Amino acid sequence: MRLGPGDDAAILRLGDRAECVVTVDMLNDGIDFELGRVDPRRIGRKALAVNLSDLAAMAARPLAIVVAVVLPKRGGRELAWQLFEGMLPLAERYQVAMAGGDTNSWDGPLAICITAIGEVTGHGPLLRSGARPGDRILVTGAFGGSLLNHHLDFEPRVQEALLLNADYSLHAGIDVSDGLARDLAHICEESRTGAVVDIDRVPIAPAAYQMQDERTPREHALCDGEDFELVLAVPPEVARDLIASQPIGVPLTDIGEFTAELGLRQRSSTGLITALARNGFEHNF
Repeated sequence: MRLGPGDDAAILRLGDRAECVVTVDMLNDGIDFELGRVDPRRIGRKALAVNLSDLAAMAARPLAIVVAVVLPKRGGRELAWQLFEGMLPLAERYQVAMAGGDTNSWDGPLAICITAIGEVTGHGPLLRSGARPGDRILVTGAFGGSLLNHHLDFEPRVQEALLLNADYSLHAGIDVSDGLARDLAHICEESRTGAVVDIDRVPIAPAAYQMQDERTPREHALCDGEDFELVLAVPPEVARDLIASQPIGVPLTDIGEFTAELGLRQRSSTGLITALARNGFEHNF
């Protein structure tokens, strides 16, 4: 094993062959979706998409998946087919083989677990641990729209990650599943750097302005989980080229820099630097 726990996926060496990237995600009714309120096809699609997003974070090319499902006893057979129907278009788009899996049933809620397998591409896997002081923080897309169903219908940034990793020098990456601030902090921890976010540059999704709660659109953009955009550590000269050329069809935005000083900070438009809380989704065990 080349890389174990602590990144978006594990990396395995298979003899003399290319390295293999493996990731797994489990989704549960009542936490990751609400089966009574959502078309099961969207649930199946999300279950596959979150795994593809992990492979994208590593700039790995998807190859195959195995699917394990625990179905409610009532209506389980029909539900299984609907989940499969939801996965199929996404699997076909990214040429992912559905290699197998397992099913079971019980008196509890739906649980679905997918293991995805990918291959390392040309410049090697993109890890969380490669950011360097002075690197720019580049992000794809916009943030804060996940709670209004974006978490069910997002497009994993597979092609974008593969293109960027093939044509440009990237130092580190992660996908935003727990929230922009929290996942940026994960890169900092693994790379032993800090980061300063130019707070007014963070791209905010239109849906963040539609939220009706006590938090501001910016707070949603920084802290809501499951945006599934990419955060990249990029050398300054490469970042300037990417921002100018916008080569991937999805907006790239420079939102700050990695620093030698540890910790997560934010910088206002007036230049005032203050601490930035690493709020986001908390995994409680």
